[in-house]
Amino acid sequence: MNAGNDPTAGAAMATALTRAHALADAFLASLPERPVSHVSSPEAMRAALDETLPESGTDPADVVDEWFARAERGITASPGPRFFGFVTGGVTPAALAGDWLASAIDQNAGLWASSPAAAQTELVVLRWLKELFGLPAEWTGALTSGATMANLVGLAAARQWAGRQLGFDAAADGLAGHPPIAVVASSEIHLSAVKCLGTLGFGRNQVRRVGAPGGSVDLDALAGLLREIDGPVILVGNAAEVNSGHFDDLAALADLRDTHPGGAWLHVDGAFGLFAAASPRLAHLCRGVERADSLASDAHKWLNVPYDSGFAFVRDAALLRETFAAGGAYVLGSAGCWDPFTHVPEMSRRFRGLAAWCALKAFGRAGYRVMIERCVDNAAAFARWVAGAPGVELMNPVPLNIVCFRIVRAGLDNVSVDELNRAAVRAIQQDGRAFVTGTVWNGRAAIRAAFDNWRTTADDVALLQDAVAEVAGSLRA
Repeated sequence: MNAGNDPTAGAAMATALTRAHALADAFLASLPERPVSHVSSPEAMRAALDETLPESGTDPADVVDEWFARAERGITASPGPRFFGFVTGGVTPAALAGDWLASAIDQNAGLWASSPAAAQTELVVLRWLKELFGLPAEWTGALTSGATMANLVGLAAARQWAGRQLGFDAAADGLAGHPPIAVVASSEIHLSAVKCLGTLGFGRNQVRRVGAPGGSVDLDALAGLLREIDGPVILVGNAAEVNSGHFDDLAALADLRDTHPGGAWLHVDGAFGLFAAASPRLAHLCRGVERADSLASDAHKWLNVPYDSGFAFVRDAALLRETFAAGGAYVLGSAGCWDPFTHVPEMSRRFRGLAAWCALKAFGRAGYRVMIERCVDNAAAFARWVAGAPGVELMNPVPLNIVCFRIVRAGLDNVSVDELNRAAVRAIQQDGRAFVTGTVWNGRAAIRAAFDNWRTTADDVALLQDAVAEVAGSLRA
């Protein structure tokens, strides 16, 4: 197809969108019964998709059809009710509709001037999220591509704060030649936060880690380590670590922050655990999060909006703007207006706020409370089954929505049991009824099932149980 003033372009776009809608409709309708994954190999996917760049174009509708037909065996049914891998939500109807509309209107959500609608929508979403989680209204923040970028935003603000304590401007001058900034976290700090610390110049290997027996940081050991540090400290806490969903005592971390003689900044990684605050039944797990200096979370997890979407909050608005200050003759802010690019690394940004606005408007506070509690109940039901099933054992108690377990077999040494569980993950994935992922917990190979999807029912949990039981039985045999 040729670009330019083609009088048929409008019809071609309409046909392509209709074809894409039909493919999407069929895919979504197939989710309850569709194999969750075909576990396609790299060789199979290269054979299906790799080709030289075409010399001439193809009709847009045919392009969409061709890609789906060639790629389908590599498409994971992650929006469906039986995807229990990683910590992945689905996509609610309103969120999907909003995301499609956001693509069609193609707004740059970087500056107020480029899209007042996008900027104001994002401000409303941020306020709604603070109301949903009971966070201070005065906090500032922005939507991000996910919790990794949200961690980067919060930790960049922490770096700016620490530099100021030490007498320099970290964003303007860099870290070279200045005193080192101490970063302290539990042994269960998420790899995304470590990645951000490397990106920000702290160094991935410089994080000082404290043991977290059972998943929650050892507060006495942490207090002892802080006493050894004279200057400012960046303290990273977990609102649910990723392997079994256990929380650090955030209120206690805030107390340690407040009493550290050199000053401290408390950053909380609440990628999925923050959502416990939306439920009166579970909110105690997040007690103290409102005292944090910065907070990171994901929307494409428990908010159940499409990839990619997350959000960050920072207590000190002026400090956050200082962290990401940028300007040029060609990028002028609008007086009295909110320019999102002053709060995040990106200049141009996708209009993520529309999917989140639609999701929050459609579900409301009560809808999210019910969905979160249903997910937690599903996790508890599966954990009870694991605890009573032969040849399967829980690795840790289940406070929220992550079940960490493993398959055991009498007479095998630890190395053999580890290999058994790695084989079990592959077998469950290849079975297709459910999708789980592997991990390592307390030095032992294990299996994780995460319950985040708004579609998941007790019947889906039963299918997961059946798949695990059959694979466990076959591997023991």
